[in-house]
Amino acid sequence: MLRRLTVENYALIDHLELELDEHLNILTGETGAGKSILLGALSLLLGAKNDGSAMKDATRNCKVEGIFDLSGLQLEELFEELELDYEPETTITRLITPAGKSRSFVNDMPVQLTALRELSAHLVDIHSQHQNLILSSEEFRTSALDTVAGNTELLSRYRTAYTTLLQQRHEVEELRAAAEAGRRDEEWLRFQCEELEAAKLRAGEQAELEAELVVLEHADRIGELFTSLRNDLDADETGILSRLKEGEQGMRQIGAQFAPAAEYAERLRSVLEELKDLNRSMTSDTEHLDADPERLQKKTARLDALIALQQKHRVQDEEELIALRDESRRKLDAITHSDEEILKAEARLAEQEQRTRALAEELHTAREKATVPFAQEILATLTQLGMADTRFEIALTPRELGRSGSDSIQYLFTANRTTQPQPIERIASGGELSRVMLALKALLARRMQLPTILFDEIDTGVSGRIADAMGEIIANLSISMQVVDITHLPQVASKGDTHFVVYKEEGRTHLRRLSPEERETEIAKMLSGAEITEAARSQARILLGR
Repeated sequence: MLRRLTVENYALIDHLELELDEHLNILTGETGAGKSILLGALSLLLGAKNDGSAMKDATRNCKVEGIFDLSGLQLEELFEELELDYEPETTITRLITPAGKSRSFVNDMPVQLTALRELSAHLVDIHSQHQNLILSSEEFRTSALDTVAGNTELLSRYRTAYTTLLQQRHEVEELRAAAEAGRRDEEWLRFQCEELEAAKLRAGEQAELEAELVVLEHADRIGELFTSLRNDLDADETGILSRLKEGEQGMRQIGAQFAPAAEYAERLRSVLEELKDLNRSMTSDTEHLDADPERLQKKTARLDALIALQQKHRVQDEEELIALRDESRRKLDAITHSDEEILKAEARLAEQEQRTRALAEELHTAREKATVPFAQEILATLTQLGMADTRFEIALTPRELGRSGSDSIQYLFTANRTTQPQPIERIASGGELSRVMLALKALLARRMQLPTILFDEIDTGVSGRIADAMGEIIANLSISMQVVDITHLPQVASKGDTHFVVYKEEGRTHLRRLSPEERETEIAKMLSGAEITEAARSQARILLGR
């Protein structure tokens, strides 16, 4: 529950602190005093979007802070999921800087607004008079029925299945679209694939061809140079090899007379062996060197063919041509087997649709079972509120699978027992909507076990005995939970355990907790206006049970 609310520099509020009772807290005040401003500050704390008008003083931060008692709410797991430090007494802070930047903290840890809103949904339910229009939302009607039916876990399983169903539908659509596009491109892909496969592409071939063509184009000149050098090396008697051999032998002969000659002989032998090896290599290369015009033409044609393919397919080299060939083959194979893949995907989709429809049917059964007790509880509360002739029914009609199942849910209502019920959002008056919403909120609050609920003038459009009954219902709610009620009705205000008055002074909004005597005066003022009569005071004492 909310223990303390502190507001600084928000709209007409300079500084305000509110210490709340654990049961029924009443807030009253004249129109324009700032009750709605206080509600706006609390909404900001709970994650509402900053509309840019929060700050009273544009030179300093706007700050809204709430201290919550979480004992017994079993929110430890939620804190862990949101990666927050759990404290039985948790502090939530929202800051708006002069630059309009928003920062939020939970127990001094920075938190994103999405996480703050998720946490806040477990702490406070705010119901304003404008929220009566929410009855026109089928999502709200469905959520309320599921809460009463206890469908939380079942609905979670259904939504998981429905999400998977949508994904598999998308997969089948993509496969069908790809197959259709593939069939349009199949002839071209087949031609392209056959052309590239016929080219017998090999990585690195182009570089090899270019190097070989350089040799072939200069084969005559290379051959002449090799022949000339070989002649110099191995010519009889005058060749370099022959003369070096003679020199080696001469050095060996004088080695006994001149010691260094033996070393020279070895060095000459090493040079001789190197030149012999050079000669053998040139001989081998010369034998393979052939200025063959036919071979030159063949290699040139092959290189031209590779370059032509690259230009045709707008790629840089044969590596990219090979990648294109492989991708074309993959696409062609996919087209060939597309019907088979579609059939498999359709089978998976059919199974998932069957599972999802089965869960939707479970939801329908649970909802149908809950409709009668749901309507009976609403009618019982409405009877207390002076609407004994009301008919309230819940109608389930089938529809296509959606995020919440296969039911379209209507709340049917009439305040006259002889009139056929119609959708409540079309037929109910403002006062009737207020009473129905109070009945719904009372029912949902008990089922959801929310720690705190705030009513913002939910009693609009009622008075007299009905106002007193409405106060009783709100007071009964506060036995098991904390209730904050902003009201303009003395009958409701008199039921409170704690009473605060909101007032404006020197253009600023203030709040004061009333003493028992001040409370009697405030309720008398609500009964008679600015001039408090003794009759109004007497009536106030009766309402307060004095």
